[in-house]
Amino acid sequence: MKKAFVVGHPIAHSRSPLIHNHWLGIHGIAGSYERLDVAPDAFPDFLRALPDSGFAGGNVTIPHKEAAFRLADALTPRAERIGAVNTLIVGADGRIRGDNTDAPGFIAHLDQSLGADWPERTGGTALVLGAGGAARAIVVGLAERGLGRILIANRTPERAAALVGLAPGAAEAVAWEDLPGRLSGTGLLVNTTSLGMTGHPPLDVDLAPLPGRAAVADIVYAPLETPLLAAARARGLAAVDGLGMLLHQAVPGFAAWFGVRPAVTEALRARIVADLRPA
Repeated sequence: MKKAFVVGHPIAHSRSPLIHNHWLGIHGIAGSYERLDVAPDAFPDFLRALPDSGFAGGNVTIPHKEAAFRLADALTPRAERIGAVNTLIVGADGRIRGDNTDAPGFIAHLDQSLGADWPERTGGTALVLGAGGAARAIVVGLAERGLGRILIANRTPERAAALVGLAPGAAEAVAWEDLPGRLSGTGLLVNTTSLGMTGHPPLDVDLAPLPGRAAVADIVYAPLETPLLAAARARGLAAVDGLGMLLHQAVPGFAAWFGVRPAVTEALRARIVADLRPA
């Protein structure tokens, strides 16, 4: 029986088992996917023992993504570029390969939600809010998708500037106070911060300057309808919630561990949405 996992600390909140066990059932695969709570100081030993554990690999979440990047035996070019690992694959030779599927997961969700021609329809310029790990993955994903202009804004400007090298020739750091002027030429606005998440203050950005063709994406999925997305819909703009990124980033790992490439369907989405609703 093939086995996989999601490892983090804490981990009880993770919806990854719902996603992967849904696919295991759909495809009739005799396998398992489980949560593993591993403290940071125990993570190196956990990784060293992985080849003899019976696991084919697993997902890595907070706070272990950077440690997995440092400790994996090999890295995909994308993981190396982003500087973090969210997917581990144990090879037949016992070597552990680290990948980062957040970038293609985000882009796959945009393609599914907006149509494959969204870069052309929205004007080819994206503005990314935030400069953390998610922002790094999204900047790389947008660059791989061919966007010619990627603006990055963060309240700490040095952090935004540090991401420019991820997309040479396309990325540019902009000052947070200059956002109103920059929004008028933006076709895709992406919030990668925790602002708007349940228990956090809302993201205070006036969407009035955005052109009518623009789309707004938020990687927050609790709640699904963040104040930012509600404001986008009120303006008649296309709005993309954060749940799809979570679903699509899971696809490559499942394919590597269980040998079948699954689909992100409405049935899967409905299952996760039901779990997100308060009891």
